[in-house]
Amino acid sequence: MELWQRLLIIGGVILVAVALAKLIDSRLLARNLAPGAETRYRVLRRTLIAMIVSIGVFSALLVIPQVRALAGGLLASSAVLGLIAGFAARTTLANFAAGIAIAITQPLRLGDHVLVAGAEGVVEEIQLTYTFIRTVTGDRLVIPNEKLASEVIRNFTITSRERLAEATVDVPNGADVAALVEALRSALSADRGAEVMLTSVAERATITIRAWAPDEASAALLASDLRLRAHTTLRAHGAYP
Repeated sequence: MELWQRLLIIGGVILVAVALAKLIDSRLLARNLAPGAETRYRVLRRTLIAMIVSIGVFSALLVIPQVRALAGGLLASSAVLGLIAGFAARTTLANFAAGIAIAITQPLRLGDHVLVAGAEGVVEEIQLTYTFIRTVTGDRLVIPNEKLASEVIRNFTITSRERLAEATVDVPNGADVAALVEALRSALSADRGAEVMLTSVAERATITIRAWAPDEASAALLASDLRLRAHTTLRAHGAYP
C-alpha cells in the first residue's frame, strides 16, 4: 500500500471518530437536565468523546506497519504495560477515576454553593480530571479530582437549591397597619405565594414579606420584585405620598 493511501485511511478514520464524537455530544447537549443529572452527563460526555477519539486515532495509526509492529511489541510486554499503568494510575487515571466517583456519588454538583479546601464558592465545571470553583471573591479555584475526592466538602445546597427571598418595608406612623397587611397579602399571595407578616411595631411598624425561589440568583431577583410590588401596593393604599 502506498504512503498516500495509508495517510488517506488515517485521515478518514480520525474524521469518522471525531464526527461520531460530535454527534453524540450534540445529542446529549440537546437535553435540559437537572443539576444532578447534568453533572453525571458532562463527565459521561467527556469520557465518551475521549474514548471515541482515542480509539479512532489508535486504529488509524495501526494502518502504518511500523506503528503496528511497535504496538504489538508493547502490548506483548506485560512489564511495559505494568509500568505504564502504574505511572498513569498515580496521576491522570487517579484524577479520572475520582472524577467518575464524584459524578456518581455527587458530593457536589454544578451550581452548588460549597466550602472546600478552605475556599467558598460556586461549582462552575466538573471535568474528567479537574473541578473548577468560582470563589466568593471572583477567583477561580482549580482542584484535582483526586484531591477533591479526599477533601471534606461543605455543600450549602446539596439538600435543596431553593432559597428564601425576603423583603421588609416600613410603614409610616398613623397608617392602618392591619389594612395594609391585608392589602399586601391580597396582592402578593396569589401570584408569588408570598407570606406577609408584621414583624415589628417599634418606632415604625415593619412588614416582612417572604417567598421561596428555586435558587440563590432567583431569590435575589424575587426579593427585589417583592420590594417593588410592596411599595407600589402600599402607595396605592395611601401609605406613602
